[in-house]
Amino acid sequence: MNPSMAIATVLIDELIRHGIKDLVLCPGSRSAPLAYAAHEADAKGRLRLHVRVDERSAGFLALGLGKVTRVPVPVVTTSGTAAANLYPAVLEAAHAAVPLIVMTADRPPELRGLGANQTTDQVKLFGASCRWFHEPGAPDIRGGQNANWRSVIGRAVAESEGLPSGDAGPVHLNIPLREPLVPTDDVAEWPESLEGRPRGVPWLELRTPGHHPAVGSGPGIAPVPRTLVMLGDLPNPSRAVELSELADVAGWPLIAEPFGRYHRGRSMPHGSLILQAEEWLEENRPERVLVGGRLTLSRPVQRLLAHPDTTVEAVTALTTWADPGHVVRRVHDWADVLRSHDAVSGCVDRQWASRWRKAGSALVESVGDLVAESWPSGPAIASTVVHHAPMGSHVYVGSSNTARDLEIGRNPSRIAKDVLAVSNRGLAGIDGVLSSAIGLALSRPDSPTFAIVGDLTFLHDSNAFLIGPNEPRPDLTIVVLNDDGGGIFGVLEPGQAELAGPFERIFATPTGTRFADLCAAHDIEHELVSDVDRLAERIMHPSKGIHVVEVRMDRAGQRDLRESIVAAATQAVLAT
Repeated sequence: MNPSMAIATVLIDELIRHGIKDLVLCPGSRSAPLAYAAHEADAKGRLRLHVRVDERSAGFLALGLGKVTRVPVPVVTTSGTAAANLYPAVLEAAHAAVPLIVMTADRPPELRGLGANQTTDQVKLFGASCRWFHEPGAPDIRGGQNANWRSVIGRAVAESEGLPSGDAGPVHLNIPLREPLVPTDDVAEWPESLEGRPRGVPWLELRTPGHHPAVGSGPGIAPVPRTLVMLGDLPNPSRAVELSELADVAGWPLIAEPFGRYHRGRSMPHGSLILQAEEWLEENRPERVLVGGRLTLSRPVQRLLAHPDTTVEAVTALTTWADPGHVVRRVHDWADVLRSHDAVSGCVDRQWASRWRKAGSALVESVGDLVAESWPSGPAIASTVVHHAPMGSHVYVGSSNTARDLEIGRNPSRIAKDVLAVSNRGLAGIDGVLSSAIGLALSRPDSPTFAIVGDLTFLHDSNAFLIGPNEPRPDLTIVVLNDDGGGIFGVLEPGQAELAGPFERIFATPTGTRFADLCAAHDIEHELVSDVDRLAERIMHPSKGIHVVEVRMDRAGQRDLRESIVAAATQAVLAT
């Protein structure tokens, strides 16, 4: 065995010993030893290998595979621009605290800085975005390397999972490899055993997460009667259930962004719209807002948090917490959620909470009807998907308008229990959403999986469909809201009528893409749907394999629709 094959074989073996079950591989010359080792592990049933020809899509596939499982997935590339194309996924993983292991092959030191082909400076290529960076020495025929290589993998897994006391996220292993880069028989005997520890155990025993001194601990969450709980995007979506259960125990109203698990009746339908009714809110303002996760969708939320009469407390499962407005006064360890049930039980101001519940009920009648009548608008399409998703479904939500459409359109009381919605909210970009959704579907093969995306998000990651004939393929229904362009800008400041002149060219950017033809090129099933009942049928009874459902909508009317929904919501709340 030659040195490059030796390190590759050991690294892949040790990853498996740490519970890694999936690996994403992009073809390349310098990374060939890792490819051979991964392929051999896949052939023996020790690992599931996913091969992709587009590195950006590959990075987001790995992210999607680890998004819910919380198990880091390695993504392997060759050197040069191949490695750089992983940057969008690395950034998303860093900001969303998703475990990810980036393994980039590199030239050995003697070939760097000399103009060697496909060679650039890959040392700490992703900068501060990675939780940890390491470059093992270029392998050579000598003893003492096996323990080093295996312990490096243990540390990489620990750092990626946030152990013992940090946040999950991406790590980067840059691996210099010398030729030969393919299996050879030129070395009869390696100078040391390359075996791992007996009985398949990992080289490095990882400790469980510990308490971080930056996060307050103590008596737990205080029983403040007028507390509003707000849920944003959480690294582990199941945590949304734990915080909503605390709100139930206390009797506090709950407003949730459309991520995490939906549980019947726990969060207020169309909740963020209540905050638009400023006159009502002034009379029913919470004394405290308890925030879990990152709130990324609604500007009225930030106005509420910034009010001087409202105390803001954050609950975090990480060592960091979101506070873009610099308003958080206390930070709770996530254990406070679990230890505070007795302390806050039934503490709510019942009359105050009743007014919040009545406002929520008024929204159901006013907003629900408007959304239904607006078909095929974004809110109507998004709500149709989640309201008809089967029990136990997973929904990957695109960024930009789609997440906001879902926030406006959904009514949690109409959604089957245990529908899990996730999104790439770390940076809230449109990069790699299809690849992430494919990764989620592959990680949960027994659950119906859907994606809701806009047309530009779909086109931006259409290389996600470059899946070879021998690769695992998911069951995934992708609903595309096709308004032929960047609809989000139409509801933001550039969409104002007085700025209409250059809007189409520099913001809307229509493409006129024929989605049926694009899908046909990848042998992906496509269906154009114009009827709400047909869309509901496709969601309730999803097809096997990848299926694209396109719904065309008029981009021009979305701003007026949003304004009419806000006006109706405000009027309904004020009437309670």
